[in-house]
Amino acid sequence: MDAQQTRIDQLLQDQDPLAPPGVDVDFWHKVLIPRDNALTSARIALGRKLYFETRLSADGTVACATCHDASRGFTDQRMVAEGIGDKLGQRNSPTALNAAFMQTQFWDGRAASLEAQARLPIVNPIEMGHPDEKAALAAIAKDPQYVEMFQSAYGRAPNFDDLARAIASFERTLVFLDAPFDRWQAGDEQAVSESAKRGFVLFEGKARCASCHMINGANPLGTDHRFHNIGVSARNQNFESLAHKALALLDENDGAEEVDRLALETDMSELGRFLVTKNYADIGSFKTEQLRNLGITAPYMHDGTLTTLWDVVDHYNKGGEANPYLDGGIEPLALSEDEIDDLVAFLFTLTDVRFAEANQAAIRSQQARAAKQRPFRDTALAERRVLPFEDRVFGGPALGIQGDMP
Repeated sequence: MDAQQTRIDQLLQDQDPLAPPGVDVDFWHKVLIPRDNALTSARIALGRKLYFETRLSADGTVACATCHDASRGFTDQRMVAEGIGDKLGQRNSPTALNAAFMQTQFWDGRAASLEAQARLPIVNPIEMGHPDEKAALAAIAKDPQYVEMFQSAYGRAPNFDDLARAIASFERTLVFLDAPFDRWQAGDEQAVSESAKRGFVLFEGKARCASCHMINGANPLGTDHRFHNIGVSARNQNFESLAHKALALLDENDGAEEVDRLALETDMSELGRFLVTKNYADIGSFKTEQLRNLGITAPYMHDGTLTTLWDVVDHYNKGGEANPYLDGGIEPLALSEDEIDDLVAFLFTLTDVRFAEANQAAIRSQQARAAKQRPFRDTALAERRVLPFEDRVFGGPALGIQGDMP
């Protein structure tokens, strides 16, 4: 944790949390900051201390910083999150970077704000494991330092609402929007490579990425903030059976903690947004994640199954995994190998310059892995030489045409 604290000091040393660079001050304070949780130095300091507080877990081993590690792009860079007692959840830990700008939190949007999000992991049985909010608060409420900091931040004794507010306040300081892409867009032609420039043209056109990941000055994160079934969760799931099972349970209890439990502890996790809305159109749908700092936040997707950005592009290039709820915009792209490389080069330009060294390390690591292994590449599907339903109809690889999976 000490190394993380040092890293945060380095990253934020020149940044005013009350007026982050690249963000309109009025928009920041009047739109993004809740009226009941104005951003102050005292609240940020309290939230930062709580972010690293392992007593907020039942066995004293896990803090927010465990899964949102400052030295790992504010993720854990694991496939799925690991909580107390080595228990594994069902979903990948999204980065806390720029989370303040997301319209909803969690992969299925089950929390409407950072404050609502901060409450749930503390009382989830396999994340931080406290039986309830009262028990979590009791772990720190009599600590004289916390008593003083809560008083300074909110003018009252420690309570769970303010605990969540303070963590959200600290997370709002994690604004990282200064990437080579931004400098290129501002006129610096040397900021990105020619390959990345070609990749941006593909991103906006043939590769169809901008349909959901539009990125510009007005929408710097590169997300539509909506939910889509892109076929990731369709590989091994019987959606109809899972949905029937989930509805039966949600009819008995559809409270926030129950939805949280189903999302993190059961195979119903793969239903995605459906657990929140109970709308069949949302089956297998997950939030369009931001593209910022993508290079340092692998692995990718809600289940962390895509290890490299080459895997991500390969997944989209073949049109995802066919399923009855697949988003209509997901279709084979027929990208060539050179085009895939250009697109990946562009995606790596979206990492903030303060993470430049880690981004370069990630490029080298992912290049080496992709050179040996491309488990989601299927050129036959990407080029429509075979169609997704043919395996099902013909009972195996259709017409003797093989893809090029490993």
